[in-house]
Amino acid sequence: MDWATALATYVIIWWLVMFMVLPWGVRRIEPEDLREGDDPGAPANPRMLIKVAVTTVVAGMFFGLFYLVIISGVISFRV
Repeated sequence: MDWATALATYVIIWWLVMFMVLPWGVRRIEPEDLREGDDPGAPANPRMLIKVAVTTVVAGMFFGLFYLVIISGVISFRV
């Protein structure tokens, strides 16, 4: 696997994991904390930095597993 394929695979895995992690711990803004112009469905504290860190670690583990499977020859894309 060359570096471009590895990078593209990691980016795809990263985004898939990010979309799985995004809903974790989301709480809506309490009605008494709403100000004019706030969306009532918006998250009160999205904690995106934590979600990005978790996504990076989990995507790294999934990519490592994927890389080991490809390198070991268990799954081959060569015909």
